[in-house]
Amino acid sequence: MRREQAIAAAAAYFDEGHFFDTLARRVAQRTESQNPAGAPVLRAYLAEDITPELQAMGFACRILDNPVAGGGPFLIAERTEPGASFGVLSYGHADVVRGQDAQWRAGLAPWRVTVEGDRWYGRGSADNKGQHTINLAALALVLQARGGRLGYDLKLVIETGEEIGSPGLRAFCALHREALAADLFIASDGPRVAAARPTLFLGSRGFFNFRLRVRLRPGGHHSGNWGGLLRNAGTRLAHALASLVDAKGRVLVRSLLPDQLPANVRQALATIEVGGGPADPAIDSDWGEPGLTPTERVYGWNTLEVLAFKTGNPDAPVGAIPGEAFALCQIRFVVGTDSAHFIEHLRAHLDQLGFDDVAVEPDGEAMAATRLDPDDPWAHWALDSMRRSSGKAPALLPNFGGSLPNDVFAELLGLPTLWVPHSYPACSQHAPDEHLLGSVAREGLQIMAGLFWDLAEQGPAIAQRRRTAAGVAP
Repeated sequence: MRREQAIAAAAAYFDEGHFFDTLARRVAQRTESQNPAGAPVLRAYLAEDITPELQAMGFACRILDNPVAGGGPFLIAERTEPGASFGVLSYGHADVVRGQDAQWRAGLAPWRVTVEGDRWYGRGSADNKGQHTINLAALALVLQARGGRLGYDLKLVIETGEEIGSPGLRAFCALHREALAADLFIASDGPRVAAARPTLFLGSRGFFNFRLRVRLRPGGHHSGNWGGLLRNAGTRLAHALASLVDAKGRVLVRSLLPDQLPANVRQALATIEVGGGPADPAIDSDWGEPGLTPTERVYGWNTLEVLAFKTGNPDAPVGAIPGEAFALCQIRFVVGTDSAHFIEHLRAHLDQLGFDDVAVEPDGEAMAATRLDPDDPWAHWALDSMRRSSGKAPALLPNFGGSLPNDVFAELLGLPTLWVPHSYPACSQHAPDEHLLGSVAREGLQIMAGLFWDLAEQGPAIAQRRRTAAGVAP
């Protein structure tokens, strides 16, 4: 069978209703990782739904406990072929956010796939059940088309806690590093840049949450009796924040920013537009780093956002000078940022300006920024494959604007990472009325069939070329 026939088979899989049947079965399972009652459902999803499908393709499957107490289980699946010259690792997550059952509009329900035109509603339809269902179906079709032989080894890890921060994923992958060894990582999550444009992204921005806190004195004091005599915690914190980011969203602390926007990243972003969809908010053209396009600001640069700010009693204000104030802030950052020393940089900046009364502390774990070089041969290969399968010029994002646990695969396992998303920006991910677009799912099946096929044809040469460039023996 030829490549074109495999891609046609992927389209037929969608058109004949097979994709709907599989997705409907998976959406019906309440795999809510944010709900403790979802734990047995998550394990059953791996054992009773995903494992049989993988075993039918020749995978050896193991469900393993999380090395972090309280974390959900992982599935490792391995498919090896005699004489295979390279290996591929893929990933997905079985868990979804809470169903929010009562908040879906009339006629919809989170645990039932409802099709209205091009929209396929259901919790997990976009994140991530629809996406890994597309990839597994495309793989099965290519295996069938190639007579049961891919020509490369394939491994898969599926976690059950991505929606709660992937607890244990790093420790698990470190523990099973040898079992997960490969030459390439390819997976699907997140949205395309636009529904009609196939997208490849090569990593993700990192994020770092931190708290600023001013504690001047316990309780408040009458503003008439003490106004002008006592420092106001809210005023102090407001000015401290204003020293970090200005009134137009520009980050003012140079040490919190990357050294530069690389030329090949800027080139990759030149044809990409953000926003403009019917459900998208209007972009503020004068917000953020001056001299950058909106696309460059969200995919190529760092941002600092104030997520929460509290002083006094906002719900019932009184005439008193507050003694305490608090703010939760977040930095989204790209490769090339000195993220390991954010706290030190913030502390030095505030001290220099006399804000020694403003405490700075991290809030939760940070996620590292990752980005495969846009000139990497795997990136060029994937773009060419996607173009051939879809007949469209795919968008190349050097990194996703949000954050994914890609650092585990890119840094810990040392893999070049390719992400091919099958969702779109207005999918209501994490919200009521989450949905997948049928047109994107159908095209995604074709794109993934093309990628799995082309890995067999061109993958060995690319893998060997990268090993040679890295000085690694075959």
